[in-house]
Amino acid sequence: MKERKSTLYLYEALELRAEYDGRIKTLKDCLPETKQNRDRFSFGRDDEGIRRPSPDFDVASARKELRKLELKRRKLNNSIQQANFNHFIDFKADSITLNEALETRKALNEQIGEFHNQVMNSAYQRVIYKEGRDIVEENEISYTDSVRDLEKARLAFRELNRKLRLASFETLVDFQDE
Repeated sequence: MKERKSTLYLYEALELRAEYDGRIKTLKDCLPETKQNRDRFSFGRDDEGIRRPSPDFDVASARKELRKLELKRRKLNNSIQQANFNHFIDFKADSITLNEALETRKALNEQIGEFHNQVMNSAYQRVIYKEGRDIVEENEISYTDSVRDLEKARLAFRELNRKLRLASFETLVDFQDE
C-alpha cells in the first residue's frame, strides 16, 4: 500500500494516539505471554479444563499487528512532539512553545496543590497550652494571602489550559499513516 501524507490537527492526533493505546492494550491482553494470561492460557489442565486459543484467534497475527501498531504509535508520538516544539502560544507576555506550555501547566498544577495545602494550614492557628496559659503561634502566611496566591495560580492554570486547547485546534501534525 502506498504511504500517503495526511495532516491532522493536534487534537485529532492526540485522539488517534489514545485509540492506538487502546488497541495496543487489547492485543497485549490477548497474548499468552501477558502476565495476567500466563496461568489462564497455560496449555495444561486446571479445574476448568484446558484453555487454548480460539480457532479464529491467530497469536502470530496478533503479535504482528501489535508490532505494527506500536510502530505507528511511536511515529505519531514523534510527530506530536515535533508539532509541540514548532508551535508557539502567547502566555503572560511571552511566546512559548507548546512543549514549554505543557511543562508550565504541569508546574502550575503542582503549585496549586502546594497552595491548597498552604490555605488549609493557614486557616487555623496552632495553640499550645503551656504553664496554665495558651500560646498562639502565628501562621507564616496569612489565610488571605494564601487564598489570593491559590486563586492567582488557578486563574493562570485556566488561562494556559484554554490556550493549549485552542492551539490543539490550530496546530497541524504531519503524520504518515500506512
